[in-house]
Amino acid sequence: MDFITGEILGIDKPLGWTSFDAVKRVRGAIQRRLHLKKFKVGHAGTLDPLATGVLIVCTGRATRKIEELQNGDKEYVATLHLGATTPSFDLETEIDSHYPWEHITRKLVEDTLPDFTGKIMQVPPVFSAVKVDGKRAYNLARKGKEVVLKAKPLEIKEMELLDFSLPEITLRIVCSKGTYIRALARDLGLALGSGAYLTGLRRTRVGNV
Repeated sequence: MDFITGEILGIDKPLGWTSFDAVKRVRGAIQRRLHLKKFKVGHAGTLDPLATGVLIVCTGRATRKIEELQNGDKEYVATLHLGATTPSFDLETEIDSHYPWEHITRKLVEDTLPDFTGKIMQVPPVFSAVKVDGKRAYNLARKGKEVVLKAKPLEIKEMELLDFSLPEITLRIVCSKGTYIRALARDLGLALGSGAYLTGLRRTRVGNV
């Protein structure tokens, strides 16, 4: 591999690592191998610490392609727990509310998914990297400050129910850049007359990688 000329690497990010952790480890390994003090490495599309799966890492001159790669569609396998919510919409925070879920059937889920397919507007989670007055929303949210975010346009190209084992369901989702699967869990829970949060998220594809 010619890391200096540029390589595009698809790595399987482990649970608990930030995307920056992955970049730092790849950069460190290349610097040690090539005996370099500085070396340019970046990633194309952030993946939350509680998510696993495909993270594209670019080295050297290939970092020029990051923006292009970020624009590719993403595919995820997401596990949602129905009947409860958390402030972060995932396992980062504790459950704050409980809701009925016994009325939810496989048919109700399958009939509801098309409502979220296509071009939609989505309000990002307050526990996200979206900037508010120059500050990351998650930093404000963790300090207990009120955060108001605006809805953004995006596209959900495919949604498929893979497993129905109440109170959990597993979905395959193909979506555009900028989609928050945690926010999709929040909105789907509401549409089902309940609540929902993510208990597992794995990115299986970014563009053609």
